[in-house]
Amino acid sequence: MSGRLAGKVAIVTGAASGFGRGIAERFADEGCAVIVSDIAQEAGEMVAGIIRSKTERAQFVRCDVSRSEDIKGLLEATLKHFGKLDIVVNNAGTTHRNQPLLNVDEATFDRIYAVNVKSIYLTAVHIVPYFRQHGGGCFINIASTAGVRPRPGLTWYNGTKGAVIITSKGMAAELGPDNIRVNCVNPVIGETGLLEEFMGMPDTPENRKKFLATIPLGRFSKPEDIASACLFYASDDAAFVTGTCLEVDGGRCV
Repeated sequence: MSGRLAGKVAIVTGAASGFGRGIAERFADEGCAVIVSDIAQEAGEMVAGIIRSKTERAQFVRCDVSRSEDIKGLLEATLKHFGKLDIVVNNAGTTHRNQPLLNVDEATFDRIYAVNVKSIYLTAVHIVPYFRQHGGGCFINIASTAGVRPRPGLTWYNGTKGAVIITSKGMAAELGPDNIRVNCVNPVIGETGLLEEFMGMPDTPENRKKFLATIPLGRFSKPEDIASACLFYASDDAAFVTGTCLEVDGGRCV
């Protein structure tokens, strides 16, 4: 199959919906075999089925990205299905509802750090050795403009995304000699299932205006916007690009 990712194999976490689904579908359209990974089994299987109906090269693997054994199994399943791995997109993420920082309970704090930050550690632990053994690879970590220009009400979530950004840069510096590239994509608030959580209020046209007013291009991000950035990082066009963060934000961070 032709395309910018022809012959490559990718894992996309959180791929049952939102940005992850958009990334998985775009990668498949560009010739990539895709492991659709998510904790939501029914939705994940549906996305994998849709992709498979077009390219025949997609499989769903259920995975809680905060669990080491799940990440280990994710790599094993990828190699079983497709025989190799070239690209990991760490997209799975969660948040607390937009609210005063002291209102977020400890269990929620622990969960967002486990899903958003520990997952980066765990994919490194299990997949870096594989990439080293096979001559290189590519990590794309989905962070957020929240890690660059944080909003009130999302303080602990902002912290997780700042951690993803600086961790990615540290990984890039350390793993460059192994031909392992690590880059970030920083979306602005997007049309995903987490939208109302980020807003902290009902998703109404009037409430949307408050957030849209901070984005110079005047709209929320869409899965296809994030997928296009990930496609660049995953492709050979970015062979000499590592340790960078691309804001896909309509000018939010200007």
